[in-house]
Amino acid sequence: MATFVADPSVPRTPADQITAALADPGFGRYFVDHMAHALWTPEAGWHDHALVATGPIPLHPGLAALQYGQEIFEGLKAFRHPDGSVWLFRPEMNAARFARSAVRMQMPPLPIPDFLDSVTRLVELNLDWVPSAPEQSLYLRPFMFGSETLIGVRASNEYTYVCLGMPVMPFYPDPLKLWVTPNYARSMAGGTGGAKCGGNYGASMIAEHEAHAQGCGQVLWLDSATRSWVEESGTMNFLVVTADGELVTPALNGQILAGITRDSLLTIAAAHGLRGVERPLGFAELCSGIESGQITEALACGTAAVVSPVVGIKTPDLELVVGDGSPGVKTRELRAHLTGIQFGTEPDVHGWLRRVG
Repeated sequence: MATFVADPSVPRTPADQITAALADPGFGRYFVDHMAHALWTPEAGWHDHALVATGPIPLHPGLAALQYGQEIFEGLKAFRHPDGSVWLFRPEMNAARFARSAVRMQMPPLPIPDFLDSVTRLVELNLDWVPSAPEQSLYLRPFMFGSETLIGVRASNEYTYVCLGMPVMPFYPDPLKLWVTPNYARSMAGGTGGAKCGGNYGASMIAEHEAHAQGCGQVLWLDSATRSWVEESGTMNFLVVTADGELVTPALNGQILAGITRDSLLTIAAAHGLRGVERPLGFAELCSGIESGQITEALACGTAAVVSPVVGIKTPDLELVVGDGSPGVKTRELRAHLTGIQFGTEPDVHGWLRRVG
């Protein structure tokens, strides 16, 4: 395992400025003092692991990632507990998914121990930036891109890894209504839907704009081939609660991102009288279930979003209200349980937390 060595000359933000930033951090508004940085070349593999000052990276305009989109990223969080200690939530799952995304995008995987060292050391060096206010956390954004100067369609021969840190609030503070776009698709069979790469998100922005024009907060994606199967919800996984006591989410099929929050909710479902079920979820079943009351709640989840209640579904032809139009009981319970584990007010019986400071 390579160790990310801290540059001792990195300037530190004064305490009063950090306090002012944490009073209203937003999301991605402020960045911690250090960022992790490493390089890959064919001759040396991964090397020059360091924690350097957060700031601009010199880039040539012929950069491979800018020309051909070889880029992947992750998102995970560190949480401050009531006793002041700081903990990462399931970082090994992010490390494994980062490696899978790299393989799909023909990039050299960053070894899992190196990934874990980078995020752990980054938080350790910037503990003052980890908020203590309710609902706030330190969000980490590891990413990798092809950094060879390359005008030619092939995989890059050089790669750069970076991890940024930023104090944040939840990404979606309010319940969501989702727009089912008739015009766009997120992924396809054999595509990159199962990888966390920038291209998936860049291609989805036009549909999000369409959703906002329809008075919706995000998109509910259907499969590209038949537009009859539910896949994801914008930047999140999608789940429903049924009258039969199931917590149902679309099965992973290579077109859906394997979310860490998704996996966590399926695991804790039993504690709330629910059976976690992964299976294909038809859009017709979703609509009829909402109309009949068989589907009592809907929710979306992700690292940035945490757990967001879904209170409505809208298409060009119909508009459905989920339940009574307010966040469901089980949704609230699941969110409280998950965030309780993360913030240290619920027992971590699954061993998901990794102490940092």
